[in-house]
Amino acid sequence: MPSTAAHLRLTVAALLYATGERQADLAAAVGITQGQVSRKQSGTALWSLDDLDRLSVHYGIPVPDLLCGADHAVRRLPVARRAAHLGGTQTAITFE
Repeated sequence: MPSTAAHLRLTVAALLYATGERQADLAAAVGITQGQVSRKQSGTALWSLDDLDRLSVHYGIPVPDLLCGADHAVRRLPVARRAAHLGGTQTAITFE
């Protein structure tokens, strides 16, 4: 059975996909570096409880819902935060 940390990594990956964000976008939003997000997502570092609080605010999802699995968390994601490919209105930011 996967660990809670592994479930959270899957949830964060699903939320990144669902919102169309990149790791750098998430890092800026929660106040860490893209490298830290990468380490947390690869399992070489762990998401902290403080990180969970910031993820909750960023995605507009209560902390308990972040811990209920990727499918549950994505269903709880506000429609306005979903990327266009999932029926939402958020689009990826592009730089020229």
